[in-house]
Amino acid sequence: MFTIEHDFDATVVTLVDEGEAPLQEDVTITAFAECITIEQLDPRTDRVQKITLSLAQLQDLAAALDLPEGVYRLVPSQK
Repeated sequence: MFTIEHDFDATVVTLVDEGEAPLQEDVTITAFAECITIEQLDPRTDRVQKITLSLAQLQDLAAALDLPEGVYRLVPSQK
């Protein structure tokens, strides 16, 4: 399950783990104009862990999900 909220300066997507136990904590992805942040509570430390990706890193991640093992570089398409 997931939720989507549109704030003034960002879009916030929250992923809720509904699989079988043990379940993971919710993941919150916040999309700003210049970057993406991913946050998840670490129950061992009771602290929120945060990762910030540039938009280029996000594009690379999206492409990587559909590619086999290897080393790649995305090249912008020519229009």
